[in-house]
Amino acid sequence: MQATALSSTLQGTDGLLVEVEVDLGHGLARFSIVGLPEGAVKESKDRVRSALKNGGYTVRARRITVNLAPADVKKDGAAFDLPIALGMLAASGQLPKDPLRAYASLGELSLDGRVKSVRGALPVAAAVRARGLRGLLVPPDNAREAAVVQGIDVIAVPTLTEAFEFLRGERGIAPSRVDLDAVFRAESQFAVDFSDVKGQEAVKRALEVAASGGHNVIMVGPPGTGKTMLAKRLPTILPALTFEESLEATRVHSVLGLMDGRSLIATRPFRAPHHTISDAGLIGGGSVPRPGEVSLAHHGVLFLDELPEFRTNVLEVLRQPLEERRITISRVVGSVSFPADFMLIAAMNPCPCGYLGDGQRTCSCTVQQVQRYRSRVSGPLLDRIDIQVEVRAVPYRALADQAPGESSAALRARVDRARQIQLDRFRGRPLFRNAQMAARDLRRDCAVVPAAGHLLEQAMDKLALSARAYTRILKVARTIADLDGSDPITTAHVAEAIQYRSLDRALH
Repeated sequence: MQATALSSTLQGTDGLLVEVEVDLGHGLARFSIVGLPEGAVKESKDRVRSALKNGGYTVRARRITVNLAPADVKKDGAAFDLPIALGMLAASGQLPKDPLRAYASLGELSLDGRVKSVRGALPVAAAVRARGLRGLLVPPDNAREAAVVQGIDVIAVPTLTEAFEFLRGERGIAPSRVDLDAVFRAESQFAVDFSDVKGQEAVKRALEVAASGGHNVIMVGPPGTGKTMLAKRLPTILPALTFEESLEATRVHSVLGLMDGRSLIATRPFRAPHHTISDAGLIGGGSVPRPGEVSLAHHGVLFLDELPEFRTNVLEVLRQPLEERRITISRVVGSVSFPADFMLIAAMNPCPCGYLGDGQRTCSCTVQQVQRYRSRVSGPLLDRIDIQVEVRAVPYRALADQAPGESSAALRARVDRARQIQLDRFRGRPLFRNAQMAARDLRRDCAVVPAAGHLLEQAMDKLALSARAYTRILKVARTIADLDGSDPITTAHVAEAIQYRSLDRALH
């Protein structure tokens, strides 16, 4: 006796439909699962046996074979428990086979038959819709997330029994629905605001420029000057996520099981990994590759505090995603690409003790110690950071001032206007913001007035800037001009952009 249920496995951030073929036979007692199952999949047989027994179902077969097709793709996770159990019930004649061809299912089974949440419900739902199936049976905790995908019926089944009765037509379960407008209204609120920041007007201006053009930023300053506070508020002035961007970000979080009952990631992610993170944790990896922090920050902000404290090999792997906005992980079984389009915000002290250049405290570091400390961040990585800004200690008078600073809403309004200028400029090209411009785009869109060109030439000679630093200055100057509503790039725009190369100036 044989039956086939439909489920799905994950390949990167996409779902791949899997046929769960169940064969019940006679012979020596054996329950085998084939088709490249990982550990959690192999253990499904014990969970499924207990769930069926405790649910009052009897499957009279000594030899049970489960094949997960396609057989040459690795399968991991516990999401195959529910389809295996339903396939066994169909193969034993207790469940009609036709509904199993119309509905895919996924869910981990507890020993008493409850259906527990799994990873990747959103990409699985998208794969189900692409196959043209009627719907998807999911655990209740994954229902809102899967229901974001329109065009299929997402059925929440708390227990194996309810899934069984639904497929037999004995129990009616209404498909889950999500009001996307309500989700965005409820979740697009921030607990922090730039109005909380006292002083630091120059740094706030630099972050406004960065948000307007999508530029990477490094802040250099003594401890306690507000670098982390400023970085956490950057998402509040970035443009709101579009629905497509929200889906892309949600896919990554869904694959890692980080949705926590939410239906969508409705605000731009902010990720701040500790400096002890491994390169696999930052970029992604594993025998079955999974996304890392750079992908979790997709369409958001990746904040690296105490940048020189990160291991060199960890920082150097950032080069590819910073340039290509994707990360590719290769394994013996194949390569997987994850999205990694994020803004990098880094922070560091000016020296090991932290007080170099501080007007109130004396630095105890030698020149060699300072050079060794700063050399932990390689030149090629610094070249990929458009804006380098110094963060100074805030004087008492600014701290004691009770007047609120400029709000995030006001800053975001200017950022939105600058982004709209860029969208209009790049219409018909695969670009969205100034930070993405290539050499051809610079020649087309970054014309400078003669005096500004002369100033830039002097800066290049005096600071010995690299060719990449030159392009960064042009991109930042283009963004500053957009904020001013100016088509040509003037001397003032170039001068401000050069000021945002503080580490280059400090070395000369």
